[in-house]
Amino acid sequence: MGRKKKLKKIKKIKKKILAKKPASPSSYKTGDEKIPIKKIKKQATEKRIYNIKDHVVYPKHGVGKIISIDKAKIGDIEITFYKVLIKKDKLTLSIPLNQQSNLRPVSSINQINKAVSILKSKPRIKRTMWSRRAQEYEQKINSGKLYDLAEVVRDLNKKTDVIAEQSYSERQLFEKAYDRLKSELEVVLEDKAQKKMDKALDREEGPAQLESPT
Repeated sequence: MGRKKKLKKIKKIKKKILAKKPASPSSYKTGDEKIPIKKIKKQATEKRIYNIKDHVVYPKHGVGKIISIDKAKIGDIEITFYKVLIKKDKLTLSIPLNQQSNLRPVSSINQINKAVSILKSKPRIKRTMWSRRAQEYEQKINSGKLYDLAEVVRDLNKKTDVIAEQSYSERQLFEKAYDRLKSELEVVLEDKAQKKMDKALDREEGPAQLESPT
């Protein structure tokens, strides 16, 4: 008899535990049916919002200007995108608002001043083959990062426009980096940009236009 009483007591305790057990968060019972609760996935969007006439930097092309914010329907999806004019390359880019990770705002005056101080610093040239260094310089230029651009300009600066002192490829990379950096500085410093750069680089004047080798 004592054993039967113990079994009954255990059964009562189990019933109490089961009664207190909370329902699964992913489903609730309605009669005999279970209704699953689905999580709603939100489309990833960028926090930064640009306006028409804002200047932005697109890594592979440099400084551009937002000329419009347009909408287009692709299938059942309506896409809003920026139209960015890259004046130097005579190119217009269409960049969706939720895929604008490649864009960045033009640097602040403090960042510009830091870039100028990089131009004034001592060049850091690695003792590696030119082909490898050229590849690294190209990557820095296309990164769209202000300080990387300043480093390329500093390292390739010869303080002169005498073409004989530089190889064609060196000069080509220097001019590309110089023009990219100048275009961003011009948005902030306007006409003073080139003068400030050349003074920091100890150059008499900006680089002359590069001619293709014959």
